[in-house]
This record gives sequence, structure tokens and C-alpha cells, in this order.
Amino acid sequence: MSDETIRVLVVDDDPGARSLHSRFVSGAPGFSLVGAAGSGEAAVERGRRGGVDLILLDMRLPDISGVEVLHRLRTLGARSPDVLVISSSRDQVTVRQALAAHIVGYLVKPFTQEMLRDRLRVYRAERRARERNERDRPLGQGEIDRLLSTGRIRVPGSGERGGPRGPGARAAPAAGQGRGEAARLPKGLSEVTLARVLKVIDPVAAVSAAELAERCSISRATARRYLDYLVAEGAIDLAHRYGRRGRPEVLYRLAPSHLGRGDQE
Repeated sequence: MSDETIRVLVVDDDPGARSLHSRFVSGAPGFSLVGAAGSGEAAVERGRRGGVDLILLDMRLPDISGVEVLHRLRTLGARSPDVLVISSSRDQVTVRQALAAHIVGYLVKPFTQEMLRDRLRVYRAERRARERNERDRPLGQGEIDRLLSTGRIRVPGSGERGGPRGPGARAAPAAGQGRGEAARLPKGLSEVTLARVLKVIDPVAAVSAAELAERCSISRATARRYLDYLVAEGAIDLAHRYGRRGRPEVLYRLAPSHLGRGDQE
């Protein structure tokens, strides 16, 4: 396989669709099929192992949703494969959540081989242009400063992100904070409490304000103040949990783009 070949993983719970789309990919110039998966967990695991440039992802999977797959893949940072959604799901919630995960396209089922080839052809051209622009684009002073920065929230007296959680512990950044710069918390926020909050927030398992409050032994109002601060800093992402009735519950996760460097190497 040459360096120019784009390696593709097909993810679909329907064996027939999985086989058909795999044949479509195998026949597309410049693309190589490296595997197929029938579940979201299998797709995430294959993506984590590397060797995949593009995933054709169905949104309706038997274990976890396509949206959840997208979020977990984003935790890989720069190693995350591109994703082209191939799905019969056309509801606004699913489509908007997929688009928010920065997918490269959304192709509605059923589609023909020529339709997929057209999308892949466009993706290949855009990928080449993106790589060329990234390689040739000069860095600004702010970008250079950020590369030199640790890029992590620092809690004075408590270490980064309130201390390690064991192997694979992650650190969350605060916007604009450089090396050795102390965290400047808004009035009413405590460094000690912030450290406890940061220990609870995870990049994969989302928590609600109520769950965070219980785990940190603080009130819900206090939990929301810290969560609002971290959202404003860009350190955490918002998600939603839809129940049978009522408004969706807001959930919080550590932003994948702000994981510690060790997770992206």
C-alpha cells in the first residue's frame, strides 16, 4: 500500500450493507479497505489501534450510538481518523450532533456506488489540499506561544488537574495559560474545589451537574458555577442525554482537543 492510499474502515451493523460498502471502497481509486466492523465498540477499538485514515460510519449501531463513537474517536486528538457518516438517520438531532463532531460528510442511505465514489473523490482532493496548506502555512506568534505552553489548567498548590488519577491520567487546559502561569479564578471559585471537580470530569464518561455535585459533596448551584467556568475556558464539552419525557439533561466531558500531550503521542 503506497503512502498515497487512503485507508478505510467500514462500520455498519448490517452484514449485507457492510459487505456492499466494503466492495464499493475496494473499487474506489486511491482508497484501500483495511477492515469492517459491526459495532461501535469495535470501531473505536480499531480506530485506536491506528492504521485508519477514514471511517465510513453508520449512526445506528447495536451497542453504542454513532454519535458516541464520534466522541470517543475525538479523544484520540491528532490520531483520530476522519469520518464520513453513511446512515439512514435524517432527524435533526442526529445530523446536528454528527456535524458538530467535524465529520467530513454525511451520505444518506441508500446510495449507489457512484454516489459514494463521488464523495470519496471530493474527500481525497480536500484532504490533499488540507495537508498541503498545513505544511506550507506559517505559524503566527500566538500559535508558537501555544506550542511552547504546557496547555493545561494549573491549580496552584494542587498540581495539574488536581493531581493524577493513575495510568493514563489526563490534564485539562485553560485558554491562554502559559507555562508557570497561575490560574486566575473568577471571584467565588476555589482552587481546592476546582481540583476536586477536575478529578471527576472524564473525556469519555459524561457527568451531569447533579452527579458532579454528589461526587464532589457540593451543591448543584456550586457545581454549575464551576462547570460554566470550565466551559468558558474551553476545557469541557457539552453533551445531552435524552430521556423518555421532559427536556434533555446536559452532560459534561473533558474536551478531547484539550487532553494532555501524553494522550496524543
